[in-house]
Amino acid sequence: MIIGERLRELREQKKLAQREIEDRSGLQRAYLSRVENGHTVPTIETLEKWARALEVPIYQLFYDGPEPFKTSGLRVWKPRNESVWGGSGQGAKYLKKLRRLLQKIGDPNRRLLLQMASRLARRAQKSASEKK
Repeated sequence: MIIGERLRELREQKKLAQREIEDRSGLQRAYLSRVENGHTVPTIETLEKWARALEVPIYQLFYDGPEPFKTSGLRVWKPRNESVWGGSGQGAKYLKKLRRLLQKIGDPNRRLLLQMASRLARRAQKSASEKK
C-alpha cells in the first residue's frame, strides 16, 4: 500500500477537498498533492495532522479494518528491579526537555552531538571495565 493513495482514498470517502485538509491541518495544498501523488513521503507528525484533519484515528491511515490490529501476547522483557530511565520523575522531565531541544537543532549538529555522546559512553564503559 502506498500511503499517498490511502490518504487520497480517505479524503475522497469523506468528500473533502485538498483545500479543506489544508485549512484543518495547516499543511500546504501543494505538499498535500505531492504526498497523494507519491512524490513525497510524509513524516509521522504530518500523518498525525492529516489524521486529525480527516477526523480518523491514525491507524486507519495504514489499515483498512474497523479496529486496530490486536497486539501479540509477547511482552518486552524488563528486569523486575530496574525501571526504565526517563519513564517517570526527573528523568522523564529531562528527557522531554532534551527531545524538544534536539528538534530545534539542524541535522549536522544533531549528528555531532550523537557522535560525541557515543564516544563519551565508550570512554565511560572502558574506564568502568578497567576498574574491575
